Amino acid sequence: MYRSHNCGELNASHINTEVTLAGWVQKSRDKGFMNWVDLRDRYGITQLIFDEGRSEKSVFELAKTLGREFVIQVKGTVIEREAKNKNIATGEIEILVTQLTILNASLTPPFTIEDETDGGEDIRMKYRYLDIRRNPVKNSLMFRHKVAMEVRKYLSDLDFCEVETPYLIKSTPEGARDFVVPSRMNEGQFYALPQSPQTFKQLLMVGGMDKYFQIVKCFRDEDLRADRQPEFTQIDCEMAFVEQEDILNVFEGLTRHLLKEIKGIEVDKFPRITYEYAMKTYGNDKPDIRFGMEFGELNKIAQHKDFPVFNAAELVVGIAVPGVGNYTRKEIDGLIDWVKRPQVGASGMVYVKCNEDGTYKSSVDKFYDQDDLSNWAKTTGAQPGDMIFVLSGPADKTRTQLSALRMELATRLGLRNPAEFAPLWVVDFPLLEFDEESGRYHAMHHPFTSPKPEDMHLLETNPGKVRANAYDMVLNGNEIGGGSIRIHDKATQQLMFKYLGFTEEEAKAQFGFLMDAFQFGAPPHGGLAFGLDRLVAILGGQETIRDFIAFPKNNSGRDVMIDAPSTIDESQLKELHIKLVSS
Repeated sequence: MYRSHNCGELNASHINTEVTLAGWVQKSRDKGFMNWVDLRDRYGITQLIFDEGRSEKSVFELAKTLGREFVIQVKGTVIEREAKNKNIATGEIEILVTQLTILNASLTPPFTIEDETDGGEDIRMKYRYLDIRRNPVKNSLMFRHKVAMEVRKYLSDLDFCEVETPYLIKSTPEGARDFVVPSRMNEGQFYALPQSPQTFKQLLMVGGMDKYFQIVKCFRDEDLRADRQPEFTQIDCEMAFVEQEDILNVFEGLTRHLLKEIKGIEVDKFPRITYEYAMKTYGNDKPDIRFGMEFGELNKIAQHKDFPVFNAAELVVGIAVPGVGNYTRKEIDGLIDWVKRPQVGASGMVYVKCNEDGTYKSSVDKFYDQDDLSNWAKTTGAQPGDMIFVLSGPADKTRTQLSALRMELATRLGLRNPAEFAPLWVVDFPLLEFDEESGRYHAMHHPFTSPKPEDMHLLETNPGKVRANAYDMVLNGNEIGGGSIRIHDKATQQLMFKYLGFTEEEAKAQFGFLMDAFQFGAPPHGGLAFGLDRLVAILGGQETIRDFIAFPKNNSGRDVMIDAPSTIDESQLKELHIKLVSS
């Protein structure tokens, strides 16, 4: 072994012990007759001392050549440190070095390997292996490991079995673009990388595995953003002989377990709200319920006056923002400009100041009297000292705009406390959603989601009203998991494909293997998948997932460290029977 101890474990109880350490040089302080070096490894930092009066001359001189990030091994004696450092675990001691070996020299790194670094994101992504040495990234990866281990422990204790499923599969339409892989041995044919193990976990239920889980890589060729990567990790689960309530109870339990074991937080309440309620009350299907500002619909009390903007709108809706009734006109105009940005798309915004004396001041005072504005306050739940902001227009679009404003204001007002956790279930999603561009219905979740049995009759007459046996878990305004009870019989699955616009031949070509399996005694089954990257980031108090992934891609889907994707050799293309055509 290159070391007898790591750089984070020595303390006063080890004084006068002979030790061997190995690690990286964090920094050195040369005082001429004495040289201090901070030695770092994954576990911490230990201070080394090279003393002209106590160290051999060759060791003392060699220490003067050490640069940042040199890899070294030292032997020496643990002694009491004169100037103690209470900020680190090893701060009471230091090592009087008797032997020094340089295991590997290092170039000067392109940024400082410290918690607060001088390296921008681009340079740190290029040298990610150096970035991992920094505590924030290292600790994030260790945190991810801890979460994954707790997941495995919890599910294994409930008799779930971890089963690996293939990465080279058949391309099937599941909502996003597939990454495809050419097959050398099968000319002109391609594998796809799985967007999820959906059909395989259903086949495992047909196979009688009963309770399956897998912490698995998934791949989707989508546009990227802060919380999305082209490859991501799911906690994928499936259970046989269960109904929706069974699945919700299991994964409520998993979430409680993680919050308790990882964060030391007890959460008893997991509210359940319908998709329809979420959209009407919060404007999106993944609401953040750590704060209020619930929507108040004002059509009945704001229309039929002389204000044409509201009269012409499908929806007039507002929120009461707590404690901002003293906003200046400049601050209000800034918010109006914010909602008019192309990313939000509102044409304007009405405000009402709820004065402390019970009166109201509004941008539409000439159209509405104090009684009218008082009714607005009652509907939105506004109190004296609050401000009401109102948007109007097409219903779906306006709810989306007000939802964006609600989240922006909550962020500005510090209402999204990362140390507070507010989970909930959203249930009763629509089974289908109509796509104007293609002129047909698409599955809101995926084609294997079961309709609510009581809504089956609506498939013929009003497919948009059919509710799915589907559910999402939401945590702090983020969807962390979703799933459904699956279709498990061939007839219902054929019917579903029909309403999704598949011909019988297309359905057989794409999913014939699954339809065949359903004829051999498929049990009722359902499941759920958690997004591990997002779940870990939220538990870690962060909005973005990148620092919780060892080697992430950038916003263009590139790994700038290894320079991928890249071109391949002409001989490889020839073997794969691929000819590149310029666009």
